[in-house]
Amino acid sequence: MSRNPSKIYTQHVANLRELELAISHTGRMARSEIASKDPKQSLRSLLRLYSLLVGAWAETRLRKLLHEEFGFDDSERHKITAKSTQLEQWQETIDLAFRKHHKVTKAPLDERSLGVAHAARRGALYDVLSNELRIIIEIRNKLAHGQWIYPFNSDETAVEPDKYKLINKENFQSLQFKFALIGHLADAVHDLVVSPATFERDFEDHFKKLFQVRTNLTTKSYQKYENSLVQSREKARAARKSNKHKTGASVKQGQV
Repeated sequence: MSRNPSKIYTQHVANLRELELAISHTGRMARSEIASKDPKQSLRSLLRLYSLLVGAWAETRLRKLLHEEFGFDDSERHKITAKSTQLEQWQETIDLAFRKHHKVTKAPLDERSLGVAHAARRGALYDVLSNELRIIIEIRNKLAHGQWIYPFNSDETAVEPDKYKLINKENFQSLQFKFALIGHLADAVHDLVVSPATFERDFEDHFKKLFQVRTNLTTKSYQKYENSLVQSREKARAARKSNKHKTGASVKQGQV
């Protein structure tokens, strides 16, 4: 079936590409600061910027998903965007995707209507949203309003202690893993609602990648990651210094 995407869909695609460029550029700067042991004390600000961009990417990725040509119709999009928070919109997107795929209109989404395997997968997607991705999705507005150290409550009368702890414990490695998680989740939902054939072929692969990233989040040592960047930079500097010395020696020999 030939594609004829809508104008708004292509605009969301363009926004995503621009965000991905910004995320990539910010990531390079963050890695450079880590490798050089953060001499300018700029890493924390770069992490906030990276988190803000990933949160914006998650929202834009959802909008792209909602406007896929063979995906949701206007009434389904309205059900999703009527939800008050970004987290609830993602949850509603997952539910409507499973309903469309299994042709379940009103019955509860459980083992009876979805089958044991798909009910478990729906639960796993909810679990990823509620745990690893919640802070990325919810903190975007805080960061967009300049609350880079102290995230306030809606009345701006006090700091939200849970969000303060979560945002301040993120490191560059964990943010990269969470960015990957959002991508795997969105790809799984995309295949579920847009391409039943692709879903049956690739859905298990999406879940394997999703669970591997979740495992990495809890098992990969940030200290080892940091040390590897520092060591790589030091080796590169040593190699450049050695090459410069050899070049200088060669020039002197040529002058003799």
